[in-house]
Amino acid sequence: MIIKQLSVFLENKAGRLTELTGILGNAGINMTALSIADTSEFGIIRVVVSDPEKALQILKEHNFSVNLTDVVCLMTENQPGALARALELLSAERISIEYMYAFSIGERAFIIMKTEDINRTIELLRKNNIELLKADELYNM
Repeated sequence: MIIKQLSVFLENKAGRLTELTGILGNAGINMTALSIADTSEFGIIRVVVSDPEKALQILKEHNFSVNLTDVVCLMTENQPGALARALELLSAERISIEYMYAFSIGERAFIIMKTEDINRTIELLRKNNIELLKADELYNM
């Protein structure tokens, strides 16, 4: 249930994101989900890819500052309140969310999150019948 996500630190200048995505594309690595957080000087690109280990190696070879982060991806119905119900479980157990991002496809919503304790998060969500994606399911979407 643990998913490996790339976290890439990029200078906030024209062309760097294009370079990053070009390198991954040329290596045959597909991006499933992407989030960008920025400041005036740099950005953090969080991306789930089809082959995280290969992407890590290739980006390091191209001198990118990159690491792998453990995240989890839960699925809910794509309707009002569905995410709130899942988050209530985490709040009740005092599990802090460091960050999250989401996307939806049709009737399903996919929420990728980094919590302070991924293993405890997985255990809690599974115990409460919240559907979690396996890594290969998300990598190959």
